[in-house]
Amino acid sequence: MGLKIKNKIVVITGGASGIGRALAVRFYEEGAKKIVVVDMNLAGAEETSEMVDGVAMQADVSSENDIKAVIENTESHVGPIDLFCSNAGIGTGKDLQSPNEQWQKIWDVNVMSHVYAARHLVPLMIERGGGYFLNTSSAAGLLNQIGGCAYGVTKHAAVGFGEWLAIHYKHQGIKVSLLCPQAVKTPMTAVETDSIKAAANNGMIEPEELADTVVKELEKESFVILPHPIVLEYMRNKTNNYDRWIGGMNKLMRKITGII
Repeated sequence: MGLKIKNKIVVITGGASGIGRALAVRFYEEGAKKIVVVDMNLAGAEETSEMVDGVAMQADVSSENDIKAVIENTESHVGPIDLFCSNAGIGTGKDLQSPNEQWQKIWDVNVMSHVYAARHLVPLMIERGGGYFLNTSSAAGLLNQIGGCAYGVTKHAAVGFGEWLAIHYKHQGIKVSLLCPQAVKTPMTAVETDSIKAAANNGMIEPEELADTVVKELEKESFVILPHPIVLEYMRNKTNNYDRWIGGMNKLMRKITGII
């Protein structure tokens, strides 16, 4: 049986805007007991929390100490966390020449934040019989990314970690879903780049539409949540003929970037 949000305590990172805010509002409509909205942008987190009668916390998800503090403060002052949404993400590191500092930062935000949340929360969840992780991993984690070199790499790693987590802890009541959308109308997609053009090839959906899909798929305990259903077809094409898929992606890349 999957997760029903009603009466659940939920933590959402990257909750100041975009997908995180839409999830918070949708979970509130579903009757969540309390929603903890986490973001580096405290003012934005507070704005979202006011919309959902929640709690705002400031944190840099690339910091293990910050993630640990969010978990400890929530468990101590709000209650046991039922659902932890590692949603915060960044898109730096566009190509091979991007400096190491950008690669390290995006690795820490897009991958290690998921590890930190699990490291400090899995033992608590197991002790009380289970819990749920919703990790925003992007379709780029399944299909890679035109442009956005480090983004595609780190989102693949996020998918890999989510798989590992589910494989090793499913029998102990730990449930995992990976949220893998293509383009969603958020501040991150507001700037037109080759990466955004590619991601929006099948249209750009509103975050509220995505949130509706998430609620439905959590109830089914779907491991991969695809707000853009066509991604499943692309995944099948990829695994059916990897060489052909690489050729097709190269052709798409050249079309988008203007390479002859």
